[in-house]
Amino acid sequence: MKTKLSFTIIILILILPVSLYAADFGLTANIHGGFGNSGNGENSYDVKTDLWPRFSMLIGDNAEFRASAGVTFEFEDEFSFIPELLQTEFSMRFGAAGIRLGRLNYSDPLSFIAEGLFDGVQYFYNTSFGNFRAGIFYTGFLYKNNSSITMTVYDKLNFDTPVELNNFFNTYFAPKRAFAAVGWEHPSLGELMHFRSTIIGQIDLTGSDIKYHNQYLILKTGVPVDNFLIELGCSLEVSQTVAEKSSTDIAFAGEFGFFWLIPGEFNSRLSFTGRFAGGAVDGFCSAFVPITAKNYGYILKHKMSGLSVLSANYSSRFNKVLAASATASYFIRNDLGTFSGYPLTLESPDGFFLGPEASGRITWSPASDLQLNLGAGVFIPALGNTSLDEKTHWRADLTVTMSLF
Repeated sequence: MKTKLSFTIIILILILPVSLYAADFGLTANIHGGFGNSGNGENSYDVKTDLWPRFSMLIGDNAEFRASAGVTFEFEDEFSFIPELLQTEFSMRFGAAGIRLGRLNYSDPLSFIAEGLFDGVQYFYNTSFGNFRAGIFYTGFLYKNNSSITMTVYDKLNFDTPVELNNFFNTYFAPKRAFAAVGWEHPSLGELMHFRSTIIGQIDLTGSDIKYHNQYLILKTGVPVDNFLIELGCSLEVSQTVAEKSSTDIAFAGEFGFFWLIPGEFNSRLSFTGRFAGGAVDGFCSAFVPITAKNYGYILKHKMSGLSVLSANYSSRFNKVLAASATASYFIRNDLGTFSGYPLTLESPDGFFLGPEASGRITWSPASDLQLNLGAGVFIPALGNTSLDEKTHWRADLTVTMSLF
């Protein structure tokens, strides 16, 4: 009798969560291959496979839990195997207010200061006067290659150190930094514009002898006019370098965008954008330093610090299964010391124009659980004035994404 009763209780414990909560499971596979030449005369290739299991569950009427992870198998010169915890959060709403807790997606209004997954907690409150957000985030448990935090030389050395599974805890994680963000957003301020404002304060918790703390004030507005959208954004950074000789500096960043939804049979958009992250000017300001390093080039990959990027983009969805886009960009450095890396050499001349880049992408989705993405691009340093002898850098890649269940 006791055995039957115990068995019945175990069955009820297993069935009860399923009956109370609606759960969803899934697994997505991503196969990526790239082939190109970095201007040195030798072709290179890389192959990467990602597996992304995911789980979500509704809890009652006002709460949800979702979790996702990733495992990357990569071959570029040698084989590597990298696990990663992705977006994993618990969220709950209380009328117009709510809270999010766990590994969360966060983005600042300009999207190139702090963007990506962060561990932390965020409170939000939506009113007729606008939407308020406040959060505290930490970076020290993130996978360093995907978080891309390279604010200082110490951070960059950490980023460049290869991940070693036998030395996992010393080579896998991003630098230890924490930041708080408070923001206010109004979707139709004065029934004329979309307005966003955010204040971010970042604290350096790394083991470096030189600490870099900073604060950002970020403003962005968008004004829609018929099929057009005009966007303007700016940021002021105040930083404190704490060492034997401490200093306080200011820096500036900004962006503009002009977007046109083209009338016609296809869902098409034409855009012109410009992004500016100031460089160092003696006696006036320092180089702008974002928390995360977001790249705006297909080939030329560098964080927005001491760099300007002018871009034109055309994108179109021809039907339910086929879409394409094309982008032309030009890269300009804003001082002669902040930007480093390709195509510059140690003996680069005192030029500011790095060169143009052109890229295109075609996306084909023949089924709801299958997508093929083909991209290609070139970067031409010879059309700038910093690296006239550098050869053209080109690359092509193919990504196949499948939802297995």
